[in-house]
Amino acid sequence: MNAHQENPLPTAQLPTPVTVIGLGPMGQAMVRTLLAAGHEVTVWNRTASRADGVVSDGAKRAATPREAIEASPLTLLSLTDYQAMYDILAEATASLPGRTLVNLSSDTPGRSREAATWAAGHGAAFLTGGVMNPAPMVGTEDAYVYYSGDEEVLTRHRAALAVVGTPKYLGTDPGLAQLMYQAHLTVFLTALSGLMHATALLGTAGIKAEQSLPELFLTADTIGPMLSAGEDRPGAALDAGEHPGDLSTVTMMGATADHILETSATLGLDLALPRTILGHYRRAIEDGHGGDNWTRIIDGMREPRVG
Repeated sequence: MNAHQENPLPTAQLPTPVTVIGLGPMGQAMVRTLLAAGHEVTVWNRTASRADGVVSDGAKRAATPREAIEASPLTLLSLTDYQAMYDILAEATASLPGRTLVNLSSDTPGRSREAATWAAGHGAAFLTGGVMNPAPMVGTEDAYVYYSGDEEVLTRHRAALAVVGTPKYLGTDPGLAQLMYQAHLTVFLTALSGLMHATALLGTAGIKAEQSLPELFLTADTIGPMLSAGEDRPGAALDAGEHPGDLSTVTMMGATADHILETSATLGLDLALPRTILGHYRRAIEDGHGGDNWTRIIDGMREPRVG
Protein backbone atom coordinates (compact mmCIF):
# COMPACT_ATOMS: atom_id res chain seq x y z
CA MET A 1 0.00 0.00 0.00
CA ASN A 2 1.28 3.46 -0.83
CA ALA A 3 2.52 5.24 2.33
CA HIS A 4 0.30 8.20 1.54
CA GLN A 5 -2.83 6.13 0.90
CA GLU A 6 -5.41 6.34 3.70
CA ASN A 7 -6.64 3.13 5.25
CA PRO A 8 -10.25 2.52 4.23
CA LEU A 9 -12.86 2.58 7.01
CA PRO A 10 -14.10 -0.83 8.10
CA THR A 11 -17.53 -1.52 6.67
CA ALA A 12 -19.12 -1.34 10.13
CA GLN A 13 -18.01 2.30 10.47
CA LEU A 14 -19.36 3.49 7.16
CA PRO A 15 -22.48 5.67 7.40
CA THR A 16 -25.66 3.67 6.94
CA PRO A 17 -27.33 4.02 3.53
CA VAL A 18 -30.67 5.76 3.98
CA THR A 19 -33.75 6.02 1.79
CA VAL A 20 -36.02 9.07 2.04
CA ILE A 21 -39.54 8.85 0.64
CA GLY A 22 -41.39 12.14 0.43
CA LEU A 23 -39.55 15.21 -0.81
CA GLY A 24 -41.42 18.20 0.48
CA PRO A 25 -39.31 20.89 2.20
CA MET A 26 -38.73 18.65 5.24
CA GLY A 27 -37.78 15.59 3.19
CA GLN A 28 -35.40 17.59 1.02
CA ALA A 29 -33.76 19.11 4.09
CA MET A 30 -33.24 15.65 5.58
CA VAL A 31 -31.71 14.36 2.35
CA ARG A 32 -29.22 17.22 2.12
CA THR A 33 -28.28 16.88 5.78
CA LEU A 34 -27.69 13.14 5.42
CA LEU A 35 -25.63 13.65 2.27
CA ALA A 36 -23.49 16.24 4.04
CA ALA A 37 -22.86 13.71 6.82
CA GLY A 38 -21.57 11.17 4.30
CA HIS A 39 -24.61 8.92 3.97
CA GLU A 40 -25.56 7.34 0.68
CA VAL A 41 -29.14 8.52 0.15
CA THR A 42 -31.76 7.08 -2.19
CA VAL A 43 -34.93 9.08 -2.81
CA TRP A 44 -38.39 8.61 -4.26
CA ASN A 45 -41.31 10.99 -4.59
CA ARG A 46 -44.68 10.68 -6.27
CA THR A 47 -43.96 13.89 -8.20
CA ALA A 48 -40.64 12.82 -9.66
CA SER A 49 -39.44 16.33 -10.48
CA ARG A 50 -39.22 17.15 -6.78
CA ALA A 51 -36.20 14.87 -6.59
CA ASP A 52 -34.23 16.83 -9.20
CA GLY A 53 -32.55 19.18 -6.74
CA VAL A 54 -31.39 16.57 -4.24
CA VAL A 55 -30.28 14.25 -7.05
CA SER A 56 -28.10 17.09 -8.31
CA ASP A 57 -26.70 17.28 -4.79
CA GLY A 58 -25.73 13.61 -4.83
CA ALA A 59 -28.80 11.56 -3.94
CA LYS A 60 -29.75 8.51 -6.01
CA ARG A 61 -33.17 8.51 -7.64
CA ALA A 62 -35.18 5.29 -7.35
CA ALA A 63 -37.56 4.46 -10.15
CA THR A 64 -40.13 2.82 -7.86
CA PRO A 65 -40.93 2.62 -4.14
CA ARG A 66 -39.75 -0.97 -4.16
CA GLU A 67 -36.39 0.04 -5.59
CA ALA A 68 -36.17 2.77 -2.95
CA ILE A 69 -36.88 0.37 -0.09
CA GLU A 70 -34.41 -2.21 -1.36
CA ALA A 71 -31.63 0.38 -1.63
CA SER A 72 -31.22 0.86 2.13
CA PRO A 73 -31.77 -0.88 5.47
CA LEU A 74 -33.35 2.32 6.81
CA THR A 75 -36.19 4.28 5.18
CA LEU A 76 -37.44 7.65 6.41
CA LEU A 77 -40.96 8.61 5.39
CA SER A 78 -41.85 12.31 5.26
CA LEU A 79 -45.39 12.34 3.91
CA THR A 80 -48.71 14.15 4.32
CA ASP A 81 -50.16 11.40 6.53
CA TYR A 82 -49.93 7.70 7.26
CA GLN A 83 -52.36 6.73 4.51
CA ALA A 84 -49.77 7.98 2.03
CA MET A 85 -47.34 5.37 3.40
CA TYR A 86 -49.82 2.57 2.69
CA ASP A 87 -50.56 3.92 -0.78
CA ILE A 88 -46.90 4.21 -1.70
CA LEU A 89 -45.61 0.99 -0.18
CA ALA A 90 -48.47 -1.23 -1.33
CA GLU A 91 -46.33 -2.42 -4.25
CA ALA A 92 -43.21 -2.83 -2.10
CA THR A 93 -44.40 -4.99 0.81
CA ALA A 94 -42.44 -8.01 -0.44
CA SER A 95 -39.26 -6.00 0.07
CA LEU A 96 -40.00 -4.93 3.66
CA PRO A 97 -38.79 -7.98 5.68
CA GLY A 98 -35.63 -7.14 7.62
CA ARG A 99 -35.81 -3.41 6.92
CA THR A 100 -36.66 -0.45 9.15
CA LEU A 101 -39.34 2.14 8.49
CA VAL A 102 -39.25 5.43 10.40
CA ASN A 103 -42.42 7.37 9.75
CA LEU A 104 -41.91 11.08 10.42
CA SER A 105 -45.29 12.07 8.98
CA SER A 106 -48.06 13.71 10.99
CA ASP A 107 -51.15 11.73 11.96
CA THR A 108 -52.92 10.43 15.06
CA PRO A 109 -51.42 8.21 17.78
CA GLY A 110 -53.94 5.51 16.90
CA ARG A 111 -52.84 5.43 13.27
CA SER A 112 -49.21 5.23 14.40
CA ARG A 113 -50.03 2.11 16.40
CA GLU A 114 -51.88 0.61 13.45
CA ALA A 115 -48.89 1.35 11.21
CA ALA A 116 -46.50 -0.39 13.62
CA THR A 117 -48.72 -3.49 13.50
CA TRP A 118 -48.91 -3.28 9.71
CA ALA A 119 -45.12 -3.02 9.38
CA ALA A 120 -44.55 -5.93 11.76
CA GLY A 121 -46.99 -7.98 9.71
CA HIS A 122 -44.74 -7.44 6.71
CA GLY A 123 -41.54 -8.26 8.61
CA ALA A 124 -40.30 -4.68 9.01
CA ALA A 125 -39.19 -2.83 12.14
CA PHE A 126 -41.02 0.43 12.75
CA LEU A 127 -40.48 3.66 14.64
CA THR A 128 -42.81 6.61 14.96
CA GLY A 129 -41.10 9.99 14.82
CA GLY A 130 -42.16 13.55 15.48
CA VAL A 131 -39.83 16.19 14.05
CA MET A 132 -39.91 19.25 16.30
CA ASN A 133 -38.41 21.86 14.03
CA PRO A 134 -39.01 23.45 10.62
CA ALA A 135 -37.05 22.34 7.56
CA PRO A 136 -34.33 25.05 7.80
CA MET A 137 -33.38 23.77 11.27
CA VAL A 138 -32.91 20.11 10.26
CA GLY A 139 -29.46 18.93 11.25
CA THR A 140 -28.69 21.89 13.52
CA GLU A 141 -27.82 21.53 17.19
CA ASP A 142 -31.27 22.86 18.10
CA ALA A 143 -33.10 20.17 16.10
CA TYR A 144 -34.67 17.24 17.92
CA VAL A 145 -37.04 14.40 17.08
CA TYR A 146 -39.29 12.40 19.41
CA TYR A 147 -39.35 8.63 18.81
CA SER A 148 -41.41 5.77 20.17
CA GLY A 149 -41.51 2.06 19.44
CA ASP A 150 -38.85 -0.62 19.83
CA GLU A 151 -35.88 1.04 21.56
CA GLU A 152 -33.46 -1.48 20.06
CA VAL A 153 -34.41 -0.23 16.60
CA LEU A 154 -33.61 3.34 17.64
CA THR A 155 -30.31 2.22 19.14
CA ARG A 156 -29.38 0.41 15.94
CA HIS A 157 -30.02 3.45 13.75
CA ARG A 158 -29.27 6.23 16.24
CA ALA A 159 -26.19 7.48 14.38
CA ALA A 160 -28.14 8.10 11.16
CA LEU A 161 -31.22 9.48 12.91
CA ALA A 162 -29.12 11.84 15.02
CA VAL A 163 -27.97 13.54 11.83
CA VAL A 164 -31.51 14.84 11.34
CA GLY A 165 -31.92 15.94 14.97
CA THR A 166 -31.18 14.76 18.49
CA PRO A 167 -33.32 11.64 19.16
CA LYS A 168 -35.58 11.77 22.23
CA TYR A 169 -37.02 8.38 23.10
CA LEU A 170 -40.42 8.29 24.83
CA GLY A 171 -41.24 4.59 25.19
CA THR A 172 -42.35 1.43 23.48
CA ASP A 173 -45.88 2.58 22.63
CA PRO A 174 -45.72 3.60 18.93
CA GLY A 175 -48.36 6.28 19.59
CA LEU A 176 -46.32 8.24 22.14
CA ALA A 177 -44.14 10.18 19.70
CA GLN A 178 -47.18 11.25 17.72
CA LEU A 179 -48.99 12.24 20.92
CA MET A 180 -46.05 14.38 22.01
CA TYR A 181 -45.86 15.92 18.54
CA GLN A 182 -49.58 16.74 18.69
CA ALA A 183 -49.11 18.27 22.15
CA HIS A 184 -46.33 20.53 20.92
CA LEU A 185 -48.35 21.52 17.88
CA THR A 186 -51.31 22.33 20.13
CA VAL A 187 -49.13 24.90 21.89
CA PHE A 188 -47.63 26.10 18.61
CA LEU A 189 -50.84 26.43 16.59
CA THR A 190 -52.69 28.09 19.46
CA ALA A 191 -49.82 30.56 19.81
CA LEU A 192 -49.94 31.31 16.07
CA SER A 193 -53.65 32.06 16.28
CA GLY A 194 -52.99 34.23 19.30
CA LEU A 195 -50.28 36.15 17.47
CA MET A 196 -52.54 36.79 14.50
CA HIS A 197 -55.46 37.85 16.69
CA ALA A 198 -53.18 40.21 18.58
CA THR A 199 -51.79 41.60 15.33
CA ALA A 200 -55.32 42.19 14.05
CA LEU A 201 -56.20 43.85 17.35
CA LEU A 202 -53.30 46.29 17.06
CA GLY A 203 -53.97 46.77 13.37
CA THR A 204 -57.29 48.45 14.19
CA ALA A 205 -55.22 51.30 15.64
CA GLY A 206 -53.07 51.54 12.52
CA ILE A 207 -50.11 49.64 13.99
CA LYS A 208 -48.56 47.58 11.20
CA ALA A 209 -47.47 43.97 11.66
CA GLU A 210 -43.85 44.94 11.07
CA GLN A 211 -44.05 46.97 14.25
CA SER A 212 -46.37 44.80 16.33
CA LEU A 213 -44.94 41.32 15.77
CA PRO A 214 -41.48 42.02 17.25
CA GLU A 215 -43.23 43.33 20.37
CA LEU A 216 -45.56 40.34 20.56
CA PHE A 217 -42.67 37.93 20.15
CA LEU A 218 -41.33 39.23 23.47
CA THR A 219 -44.26 37.61 25.25
CA ALA A 220 -44.11 34.43 23.16
CA ASP A 221 -40.41 34.04 23.93
CA THR A 222 -40.84 34.47 27.69
CA ILE A 223 -43.86 32.26 28.42
CA GLY A 224 -41.67 29.33 29.45
CA PRO A 225 -39.37 31.34 31.74
CA MET A 226 -42.35 33.17 33.25
CA LEU A 227 -44.22 29.97 34.07
CA SER A 228 -41.08 28.27 35.38
CA ALA A 229 -39.99 31.16 37.62
CA GLY A 230 -39.68 29.95 41.21
CA GLU A 231 -40.53 26.37 40.21
CA ASP A 232 -37.98 23.67 40.97
CA ARG A 233 -40.12 21.13 39.12
CA PRO A 234 -42.55 22.78 36.71
CA GLY A 235 -45.72 20.71 36.48
CA ALA A 236 -45.22 18.88 39.79
CA ALA A 237 -48.02 20.82 41.52
CA LEU A 238 -50.32 20.13 38.57
CA ASP A 239 -49.58 16.41 38.79
CA ALA A 240 -50.40 16.54 42.50
CA GLY A 241 -53.73 18.27 41.82
CA GLU A 242 -52.53 21.43 43.56
CA HIS A 243 -53.51 24.86 42.23
CA PRO A 244 -52.33 27.46 44.76
CA GLY A 245 -53.77 30.85 43.85
CA ASP A 246 -51.08 33.00 45.43
CA LEU A 247 -49.83 34.56 42.18
CA SER A 248 -52.49 34.44 39.47
CA THR A 249 -56.02 33.24 40.06
CA VAL A 250 -58.68 31.92 37.72
CA THR A 251 -60.80 34.99 38.50
CA MET A 252 -57.98 37.40 37.66
CA MET A 253 -57.09 35.68 34.41
CA GLY A 254 -60.76 35.32 33.52
CA ALA A 255 -61.29 39.06 33.96
CA THR A 256 -58.44 39.72 31.51
CA ALA A 257 -59.94 37.23 29.05
CA ASP A 258 -63.29 39.01 29.38
CA HIS A 259 -61.66 42.36 28.58
CA ILE A 260 -60.01 40.88 25.48
CA LEU A 261 -63.35 39.53 24.29
CA GLU A 262 -65.09 42.87 24.83
CA THR A 263 -62.34 44.81 23.06
CA SER A 264 -62.33 42.38 20.14
CA ALA A 265 -66.10 42.64 19.80
CA THR A 266 -65.99 46.43 19.92
CA LEU A 267 -63.35 46.48 17.17
CA GLY A 268 -65.29 44.07 14.95
CA LEU A 269 -62.84 41.14 15.07
CA ASP A 270 -63.65 37.45 14.92
CA LEU A 271 -64.50 36.25 18.43
CA ALA A 272 -63.89 32.50 18.15
CA LEU A 273 -60.49 32.53 19.89
CA PRO A 274 -61.25 34.94 22.76
CA ARG A 275 -64.60 33.24 23.41
CA THR A 276 -62.91 29.86 23.72
CA ILE A 277 -60.27 31.20 26.08
CA LEU A 278 -62.81 32.98 28.27
CA GLY A 279 -64.90 29.81 28.31
CA HIS A 280 -62.10 27.93 30.06
CA TYR A 281 -62.00 30.44 32.92
CA ARG A 282 -65.78 30.77 33.22
CA ARG A 283 -66.08 27.00 33.56
CA ALA A 284 -63.54 26.95 36.41
CA ILE A 285 -65.29 29.84 38.15
CA GLU A 286 -68.69 28.14 37.80
CA ASP A 287 -67.16 25.02 39.34
CA GLY A 288 -66.12 27.06 42.38
CA HIS A 289 -62.41 27.44 41.63
CA GLY A 290 -62.13 31.19 41.07
CA GLY A 291 -59.54 31.54 43.83
CA ASP A 292 -57.30 28.77 42.49
CA ASN A 293 -54.32 29.19 40.20
CA TRP A 294 -55.10 29.54 36.48
CA THR A 295 -53.91 25.94 35.95
CA ARG A 296 -57.29 24.84 37.34
CA ILE A 297 -58.75 25.31 33.84
CA ILE A 298 -57.30 21.89 32.99
CA ASP A 299 -60.18 20.26 34.86
CA GLY A 300 -62.69 21.44 32.28
CA MET A 301 -60.47 20.19 29.47
CA ARG A 302 -60.18 16.78 31.06
CA GLU A 303 -63.91 16.50 31.71
CA PRO A 304 -65.78 18.45 29.04
CA ARG A 305 -69.46 19.05 29.59
CA VAL A 306 -71.82 17.18 27.31
CA GLY A 307 -74.55 19.20 25.58
